Amino acid sequence: MTGAAVARVRRVRVADLPRVAQLAAEHAAYERAAPPPTDLARRLEVLLFGTETPRLRCFVAELNEEEIIGYASCAPEVSTWDGAEYLHMDCLFLHEGHRGLKVGPLLVEAVVAEARALGLGQVQWQTPPWNTDAIRFYDRLGAQAKEKLRYHLPAG
Repeated sequence: MTGAAVARVRRVRVADLPRVAQLAAEHAAYERAAPPPTDLARRLEVLLFGTETPRLRCFVAELNEEEIIGYASCAPEVSTWDGAEYLHMDCLFLHEGHRGLKVGPLLVEAVVAEARALGLGQVQWQTPPWNTDAIRFYDRLGAQAKEKLRYHLPAG
């Protein structure tokens, strides 16, 4: 980090959701995907705060306790092959210009800590095969890759 900038990671708050939605739109553009819905902040509020035991969890990275520069979201999933639950890290994103500053590992550590707190033995995620910067980052963390393609079908 340059100067006196201090990064920290914390759980998302309702007031953070407009910024998280903005970062999610940047993330979608970065991954060459369609933009998220315009009411994403409202949808996230329901998923994160709408029940006593929310399905989705989210952490934000901020500089100097004021500027949110990234986020990681995750949710418990089940592996039939393992006969066990794991924590799926759906998104990990840092605003351009804040990558390479050791903030990404802080977000991953928060997700891993959440997995431990939930009693889950593994965190899984995916990244596009062209995202060589992310692949190098995950390799440096000691993560292991599995080759798969991700498909989806509309259900409605």
